[in-house]
Amino acid sequence: MYNLLIPDSKAAQEATRLVYDISPEFLYNHCMRTYAFGGALGDHYGFKYDRELFYLASILHDVGLTDHVCRKHSFEHEGADHAERFLHTHGFAQDKIELVREAIIWHNSEIAAAKQPEIAMVHFGAGMDVLGLRQEDIPEEAFLYIVETYPRLGFKQAMIELIQYDAGLKEALLPENLSSSLLRMGFANWVTNAPFRE
Repeated sequence: MYNLLIPDSKAAQEATRLVYDISPEFLYNHCMRTYAFGGALGDHYGFKYDRELFYLASILHDVGLTDHVCRKHSFEHEGADHAERFLHTHGFAQDKIELVREAIIWHNSEIAAAKQPEIAMVHFGAGMDVLGLRQEDIPEEAFLYIVETYPRLGFKQAMIELIQYDAGLKEALLPENLSSSLLRMGFANWVTNAPFRE
């Protein structure tokens, strides 16, 4: 039976509670699936990684899309800034904070694939959950467990609408924000055509 290991440190528990409290349920589940899919892929590829840092980067990677955060700058940078403040309060060393920051900033970019395992795995996990990328490398047992434990809850339409909303908030003052760039590149079509029902 597939076993999903979630870190139980104080920082991990508080990060989970934070994201659960400030996110719509579909987005919280996406962050958890990002961790689960990214971990399954990292294990498949034989990566050696810091599980706690990978978890913290995964659970916090979309915090910049919540109304709890400022919402004046591109969401990946706002998320990284918020994560940095959170990790500072838990006494993390700056090199570990920088790793989490980079994982959040680059999670939508292929650049992440060539970086440290934790950074690559957040990118892989998010790419799997949003677009179905590398699905062939996820064991069926793991896939079924993950989507049953953290259901998608209409993820496709909800995520498209969230990115559209975020772009609308920022486009006048920050036309090159990530949400607007994703929409111009065809994000809605990519998500709609991903190999998931919802």
